[in-house]
Amino acid sequence: MTPGRQPFLHDAVIALHAPTQAWSRADGEMTAAVDGLFHGDRRFARGLQIEIAGERPETIAVSERGAKTVVFEAVVRSVDDTLPDPHVSLSRTRVVRAGRMSETVTVSSVVEREVGGLLRLRVEPDFRALQDVKSGLGSGAGWEALVEGPRVTVKGDAASFELAAEAGEWRTEGDALYLEWPVSVAPRGSATLMWSIAMRDPSLVVRSASRPSGWAVSTVGADERLARWAEVALDDLDALRLAFPDRPEDMFLAAGAPWFLTLFGRDSIWAARMLLPVDVSIAASTLRVLARLQGTRDDATTEEQPGKIPHELRAATFTMPGEGITLPPLYYGTVDATALWVCLLVDAWRAGTARAELAELVPNLRAALAWIADSVGEDGFLSYIDRTGKGLSNQGWKDSGDSIQWRDGRLAKGPIALCEAQGYAYEAAVGAADLLDELGEDGAGEWRAWAAGLRGRFNDAFWVTTPEGTYPAIALDRDGNAVDTLTSNIGHLLGTGIVDTEAEAGIAALLTGPSMSSGYGVRTLSTGAAGYWPLGYHGGAVWAHDSAIIAHGMARAGRHEEAAVVVDGLLHAAEGFGFRMPELHSGVSREEYARPVPYPAACRPQAWSGAAAITCLRIAAG
Repeated sequence: MTPGRQPFLHDAVIALHAPTQAWSRADGEMTAAVDGLFHGDRRFARGLQIEIAGERPETIAVSERGAKTVVFEAVVRSVDDTLPDPHVSLSRTRVVRAGRMSETVTVSSVVEREVGGLLRLRVEPDFRALQDVKSGLGSGAGWEALVEGPRVTVKGDAASFELAAEAGEWRTEGDALYLEWPVSVAPRGSATLMWSIAMRDPSLVVRSASRPSGWAVSTVGADERLARWAEVALDDLDALRLAFPDRPEDMFLAAGAPWFLTLFGRDSIWAARMLLPVDVSIAASTLRVLARLQGTRDDATTEEQPGKIPHELRAATFTMPGEGITLPPLYYGTVDATALWVCLLVDAWRAGTARAELAELVPNLRAALAWIADSVGEDGFLSYIDRTGKGLSNQGWKDSGDSIQWRDGRLAKGPIALCEAQGYAYEAAVGAADLLDELGEDGAGEWRAWAAGLRGRFNDAFWVTTPEGTYPAIALDRDGNAVDTLTSNIGHLLGTGIVDTEAEAGIAALLTGPSMSSGYGVRTLSTGAAGYWPLGYHGGAVWAHDSAIIAHGMARAGRHEEAAVVVDGLLHAAEGFGFRMPELHSGVSREEYARPVPYPAACRPQAWSGAAAITCLRIAAG
């Protein structure tokens, strides 16, 4: 099968309530490659169009009213009078709930006579796997429909959906279903049609959250942009909450839409850490969810190892055509999620999680610490390499194939020991020692000594000097050489304790300097590197969560001026994106572009991009 092109997302409109999402154009029509109605890892409908009296309404506005609701406003000149001002409008209010999308279509008129015509709604079933949509591949699976008046049941191979309408009649024609409704609008009146689609997929491994989040955060005295960003972010994060069907009370945050609407170890952990000032309980439940999936055996096909926290969970094998990547449904290929799980546990303790909840996780804590220690190689560092030949070649947060490169553009060869993975491991060991002491458990001294050894080895091996300055390398390669590119990764070391105060000052200065600071956040790669490209996924673009982690690290290290610079850049970016921050955006400078430039394939909403708003709010509040 020949790979297609991954769909662009930057100009699409989304309404979602995980695990369900609806993507469309700004006119509400579903016509582009990414468009359609998704539930879990499947797209159920790919086409959706409306016409009245043989013409499509002409859109004039779209309003996203929270994560779950979008209103599309249009005029209908096909049935209007002959005056220059439009006098007949069509409004579509789309609401997405878990497993369901409904629309209210209202035709309104101020014409002094009755107006109307045949309204036709076209729905094209799909049943295509999410991974095929992401890769731009092929057509959907076959389907059959049973029409029963105002209801239609549509069945695919292993899933189904039901269409319902309060008026009109359904029929099949070619590759689509049509609802036909003769619209009749009284003089200066309106007429309304309500229709819905409800989906069922027995293969789902996740479900929506079982109760409202009730989230709120004080923004009194905050920058208006920051207050608005936090408001939008909390609404998006609420819509991204998921749980497992057998444990609906334990919620976690899905990584993001459309491709990652499921549990991701690293992403869900970071989002929960950032959200701690708002909700401690989701940190505790995320810890429990991941603890139940913690590795218990050594399996090279899934990268599972005893004590290891998984990378991602899906309903079926996930394939990336053209990239040679095939991931099992439960995949453990991550070098940092285990240490980050420990860091979240420690943070949750310090944020007030009940002692009994912490005590229940002590066996998982010890297993996680053992994995960290056992995974340290002969060089004394935590490293990774893809054991399957079909998994992720890079297993830190920058997991694209070209993310670890030398300053001259050469790709580093693995096993790779990332700088931030050592920082996370150090912070985890020190924090775990404190927690063990608090719970009256033994072993604290052992882990403090282990952390001290790692810190010493790190500072002996990771520092490089280039024309840009002296700073930690992004990684050590398979030969123990320090990969000399200046990257945002080093910002994740700030506040972990693995480097000293003077080193933190130097790192903070470099990351707010012209080669790394775009004015819209911190670039992933310096403009001084040969591989820099502002639209490079991990090679020059800006990620909101990355910049927020860096700003938080700066604040923890006492570098408040530099933290304020990073937060200010993110606020400019958030404003440019209507306060729904995408997964990433271009690394172009604010001096060159008055608005941030989109990365066209960036997901949104994204859990850690949304949660970055809470981190920035926390920093701004001191």
